[in-house]
Amino acid sequence: MSAVNRGLRQASKQVRLTQRVSNLSCTRSARLQSAFRLLQNSSSASTCALPNTRTGSFSTMASLQSAAPGVTPSPAHHKGYDPEITDIADYVLNKNIDSELAFDTARWVFLDTLGCGLEGLRFKECTKLLGPTVPGTVVPNGPKVPGTPYQLDPINAAFNIGAMIRWLDYNDCWLAAEWGHPSDNLGAILAVADWITRTNKAGGNLANGKQFTVRDVLEGMIKAHEIQGCLALLNSYNKVGLDHVVLVKVASTAVVSKMLGLNEKQTADTITQAWVDGQSLRTYRHSPNTMSRKSWAAGDACQRAVNLALKVLKGEPGVPTVLSAPVWGFYDVLFKGKKFEFQRPYGSYVMENVLFKVSYPAEFHSQTAVEASEKIHAQLKAMGKSAADIKEVTIRTHEACIRIIDKQFKPMDNFADRDHCIQYMCSVMLVFGRLTAGDYTDGSEAATSELVESLRKKIKCVEDPQFTADYHDPALRTISNGLTVELNDGTFLDEVVVEAPLGHRLRREEAKPHILAKYKRHLEPHFSADKVEKLVALGQNPKELEAMSVDEYVDLYVNEKSEFVQ
Repeated sequence: MSAVNRGLRQASKQVRLTQRVSNLSCTRSARLQSAFRLLQNSSSASTCALPNTRTGSFSTMASLQSAAPGVTPSPAHHKGYDPEITDIADYVLNKNIDSELAFDTARWVFLDTLGCGLEGLRFKECTKLLGPTVPGTVVPNGPKVPGTPYQLDPINAAFNIGAMIRWLDYNDCWLAAEWGHPSDNLGAILAVADWITRTNKAGGNLANGKQFTVRDVLEGMIKAHEIQGCLALLNSYNKVGLDHVVLVKVASTAVVSKMLGLNEKQTADTITQAWVDGQSLRTYRHSPNTMSRKSWAAGDACQRAVNLALKVLKGEPGVPTVLSAPVWGFYDVLFKGKKFEFQRPYGSYVMENVLFKVSYPAEFHSQTAVEASEKIHAQLKAMGKSAADIKEVTIRTHEACIRIIDKQFKPMDNFADRDHCIQYMCSVMLVFGRLTAGDYTDGSEAATSELVESLRKKIKCVEDPQFTADYHDPALRTISNGLTVELNDGTFLDEVVVEAPLGHRLRREEAKPHILAKYKRHLEPHFSADKVEKLVALGQNPKELEAMSVDEYVDLYVNEKSEFVQ
């Protein structure tokens, strides 16, 4: 029997089986026509192999069953792009950003993010992952990695910058149905802007000869923030087990496409490639698998974004219905059949409302709890007491906090466990009156403290539905925590509630001096006092900063003899 006939008979049998299950009547002729259409659409006519559809509800016949009687679904290449894709492409290429608040906020985010990256370089767990793939490689006109002597290709540079930015969980934050850190996208944006500018200054013609200024980078950040943030407002990726860095990859891909000079169709193609790319599982952020990948996952997303955009630049096509394709699309495979929901059109809302991590290098859902703990530490000291006198602590909190960082009895195996445990962070503050990045490292005073460990197990979280509602309210977006302490002698201290952390928009002006101090503090281990003052002053001069060529600005951060990079 020929391969074609065998395939035809197998497909015909499959159609009959599916139709019997569905109680559908059909003539033999119609069944054979359906089978033949399936055969024609098969990816391998020579073998005519069809997917096994006998188990569960997962069936390659789903698209036929959902179609109107007698109508054969069109192949993907005959369809238009998913509207979710074209909306992003249209926004990135055609939307003019005219919000001065967004640009001002972006400037603060830019400085803060670069500072966080420099601070990440102080940790060998981070720096061991950085640098060229082949030691000693220097890429002519390649982007430079701030704080290091490295000059790399744009893909690897995107990873390097993205990883160091995110390493300490200290850059900005966006909290909604999904969480994330939109300034992670700077890894891709800065690497590509620097590379294109250096190349074109050297006589190249990337992106039609474009030479980027810092203001161009700020605009790219605003748009990347908006894409990531709007996709997160009503859509929870963590509830289906996916990590939020998928949104970094999508946002960076879109913005980098524009930077490379791709047209609207090519930009859409690149965005589809980001969605079809394998997505990271959140398991590395949760027990029992919490580990350091959570600190370089954003860098990985940045490098994938640049890599995909460059492939489309070379002519690689897209996947038009990557989201909506029955059976094989993102919605059916990874999102339980649900389509994305949107609260608002793309603009500059996310950058204008983004959250800064100002006071503590702590997962953002804990920021207000740590601030409350600092107040309680001072109160105990004034009473002549200490954390050793605490019998129990109750944290009244919001649902997201409980889901992500409530780890009362989970062993603290590494720094990744500690910086995502609200009990550990509050305990350190209650015991020592501080919380620094060094308090998460193995062997540190905090990590080896018996008092911190015993107190951690006395801290329990309970959800307050109103706190959860306020967390999702577009007019508030607060991250409230309230701590009640019971002492060993039976005394209850008044509850200390903090609703909006210092980096919240409601406290933005109050936060700015602290953001600047944080930036300066992160510069100081890397550069001379004169260089630090120059960078701080430049950061406070928006007109001069925004007009500066991006390569010249990045050159200010080069450190040929960094003591932190081997």
